[in-house]
Amino acid sequence: MGWLRWMRRWIGWRGSLIPSPSPGGGREPEPLSPRERGGGEGAARALAITLATFMSAPVQAADTLYLYNWNNYISDATVTRFEAECGCQVVRDYYSDNEEMLAKLAAGASGYDLVVPTGYAVEALLRSKQLRPIDTARLGNFRNLKPEFLGAFFDPGNRYSVPYAYTITLLGYNSRKLEELGLPTDTWALIFEPKYLEKLKGRVTVLDSQRELIGAAMKYLGYSVNDSDERKWKQARDLILRAKPYWAAFNASSYIKELTLGNIWVAHGYSNDMFQANADAVKARRGFNIAASIPKEGAVLALDSMVLHKTGRHPELALRFINFMLRGENSAELTNLIGSGNPNRAATSHIRPDIAADPAIFPDRAALGRLEMLRDLDRRSRRVLNRVWTEIKLR
Repeated sequence: MGWLRWMRRWIGWRGSLIPSPSPGGGREPEPLSPRERGGGEGAARALAITLATFMSAPVQAADTLYLYNWNNYISDATVTRFEAECGCQVVRDYYSDNEEMLAKLAAGASGYDLVVPTGYAVEALLRSKQLRPIDTARLGNFRNLKPEFLGAFFDPGNRYSVPYAYTITLLGYNSRKLEELGLPTDTWALIFEPKYLEKLKGRVTVLDSQRELIGAAMKYLGYSVNDSDERKWKQARDLILRAKPYWAAFNASSYIKELTLGNIWVAHGYSNDMFQANADAVKARRGFNIAASIPKEGAVLALDSMVLHKTGRHPELALRFINFMLRGENSAELTNLIGSGNPNRAATSHIRPDIAADPAIFPDRAALGRLEMLRDLDRRSRRVLNRVWTEIKLR
């Protein structure tokens, strides 16, 4: 085991490779940085994952559901209620981005009954034939889902996936400072245009994620986030390079804290993170709020879904868990905990009124129509985008 501990330290990977069989909580994860949807942390972990795959599968037990999920993406109270209802145990293992999860499964990790990937990762899992079909006719609460979140590009008939929650990549900002400066908060121009950035120099962070940052630039330029035209990517690169001298950092790990402390006034990040930053600022009595807005040019929506992995040994228990999570009160608990978007209409009456009324979490129909989900890129496009990203980071 000494080589494995050394490898973990060398690669910088936090977290155990073996899920705890203890009931109700799994192991306690160390704090992880905010996830990057489509980001690059997972590739670096793949080596350690491959070396340790032989010991990474859950140890199976009767009446035990093995859940592979994002860190802090389900309430402990929700899990406890399900365990009491089903007379079973839930063992949880965690990942911090889709690439980590995909790499671990590709390396041979098995035994997970339920996984909660983002759209393009569902697409990848389907392409590699790793998922079981889901008979939604057996899910009495499937009818609770909002129609606009069904039939997504990665699973048009919802034969393999059931919507769980979503986040939106947007702008978070110190409302007091932005009002004092008289700056617009409804446009990507806030982080790309020098005429605004001159008033914000050193007070702006952007996500350290090629798909997210280039996607924001593409939306500002009037293009789709999924457009893979190299010429357009280079336009986005040039826009980013023009703005880069004004930014404090590429930051995907600490912008919640920096917003809360007042060190940063504008951050490009995720809606649930802005919810947390504002809650922390209010709790600390900072004297300002962290607001969030979806730019009028459009943004990225990441829909996470529940899927059944084909190596799981308890598909019936997994279906029962899915139906349990589709109850309004259970689905709402996650939204009230972390400010995630909720695709379940039966959850609305159980969501705190201030959260339900927040347009950065629950956009209206017009704003929702300007959101796009990231799609997976083919190998050639990934190489081109990696080259563009390298130019952005090194120049």
